[in-house]
Amino acid sequence: MDEQDFQLLQVLDRTHNITHAADELYITQSSVSKRIRLLERELGSTLLLRSRQGIQFTPAGEIVLQHTQAILRELNAIRQDLAAASGTIAGTLRAGVSINYAMYRLPDQLAEYNQRYPHVSTRIITTQSQTVYSMLLANQIDVGILRGEHAEWRGQRILLDREPICAITSQRDADKPLAGLPQIHRQADIDMEREITQWMHENRISSSQNRIEVDSTATCIKMVERGLGWGIVPRICLDEFHGSIRPLYFSNNEPLIRSTYIMFAPQALELPQVRVFIDLIRSHARRETADV
Repeated sequence: MDEQDFQLLQVLDRTHNITHAADELYITQSSVSKRIRLLERELGSTLLLRSRQGIQFTPAGEIVLQHTQAILRELNAIRQDLAAASGTIAGTLRAGVSINYAMYRLPDQLAEYNQRYPHVSTRIITTQSQTVYSMLLANQIDVGILRGEHAEWRGQRILLDREPICAITSQRDADKPLAGLPQIHRQADIDMEREITQWMHENRISSSQNRIEVDSTATCIKMVERGLGWGIVPRICLDEFHGSIRPLYFSNNEPLIRSTYIMFAPQALELPQVRVFIDLIRSHARRETADV
């Protein structure tokens, strides 16, 4: 077994899916399956069970998984100690980032981080904010950038932005009432869906039967630009949008807003590569706020 095998087992534990693991590791599904067979032959035990619902670790597989997690921690500690001795920031950055932030903010920030700290290995996962939060709770990542309040979080959090949620239409439909247009709808998390439902109720807008369900904010924006209907999206996504933007307000004149936080456990600050990542993200957030 080698370090790549340890990482493969970690990804399989998180995704419970060979296809997703292969995509994340940029290898083929057959390569993943072959490597699993070789590991099982080497260790003399069945590690994984496969079904239509995905994969599940056997008791033997869970034992191996626990040891590989410990080995990876030790390897990372060795690299950090060696880097500290040479005055270099190294190690591995494990971060989870919400999809919209990853699409519209992270690329420039991560490029700067990689340029400043070339000896750090980055493992960035982009997914829904609720999944990022679950990964933080499970200690699968060191730091998360996620949207929403997550009031039950007991670690540290830093507010990066509070942005308006907007209704968008094409320029052609700018003066039309939203209730008369098809809605381009993308499922949000439970808290945001509840607030959107409240706003629609207050503005007497019902869920249209002529409604298009999409799986991404980018798809929603493109369809709105083509005049197919209206949508509700956060302001972060609209820098390149060509159409009408209407920030949403409740009946008491309070804006419908969405907060973005960077969250981490206090002990994560003991990792230099995490500490400088947090500092960089905060500095970008401050600059963007000053520009506004």
